[in-house]
Amino acid sequence: MGINIGVCALQGDVSEHITAFEAALSASGQEGEVFSFRRAEDISRCDAIVLPGGESTTISRLLHKNDMYGPLRAFRGGIFATCAGMVLIGREIDDPRIEPLGIMDITVGRNAFGRQRDSCEMAVTITGDEKPFCGYFIRAPVIISVGPEAEPLCYADHIVGAVQGPHMALSFHPELGGDLRLHLLFLERLGAYKVAP
Repeated sequence: MGINIGVCALQGDVSEHITAFEAALSASGQEGEVFSFRRAEDISRCDAIVLPGGESTTISRLLHKNDMYGPLRAFRGGIFATCAGMVLIGREIDDPRIEPLGIMDITVGRNAFGRQRDSCEMAVTITGDEKPFCGYFIRAPVIISVGPEAEPLCYADHIVGAVQGPHMALSFHPELGGDLRLHLLFLERLGAYKVAP
C-alpha cells in the first residue's frame, strides 16, 4: 500500500510541494499519491501532511474557518512544515494573533530574516550531512528554542530546522531548487515512526 501525502492548500506554494514529494517518492522507490486538500475530512486520508509557507496569520485564520485545528492536532502521521507551516506547528510563537498547533516542542519567531525584500538564498547545514543545502528564505521564521521532545536538524546562523518523531519543521523552502535530501529524510523518518491503524 502506498503513502498518501496531502498538501494543505489553504494558501502557499502547493504545486511546488506536490512536485517535490512526487519526485521524492519516485527517488525512494516508494508507491504513493500526493494531492492537495482544503477540507478537514480529507485529513483522515493522509499518512503525511504538508503545511506549506504563506502568511501565517492568514493560514491560522483559515485553519479555524475550515475546522482543521482539532483534526491536525489529532493526526497520527507525519507533518512536513515549511516557513509559515513551521510557525503553526510549534508549541509557542512570538505573535499573539496566531494560535499554535502545539505539535512540536519548539518556540518560533516570525519574520526573523526580515521583510519580503530581505528574502535570500543561504547555505544550510543539515545534521549528519557534510554537503551544504541551499535554503530559500522568504520572510522566514527562526526557531528560538528547541524543547526536550524535539531535536535541532538544520542551521544557518540560527536553528532553521527541527524534527520530532515523524514531524519535520523548516524555516526555509526546500521544495524550491530540486534538492530532495530533506524530503527523502522525512519519508525515511515517516517509515520509522509509522503507527499501525
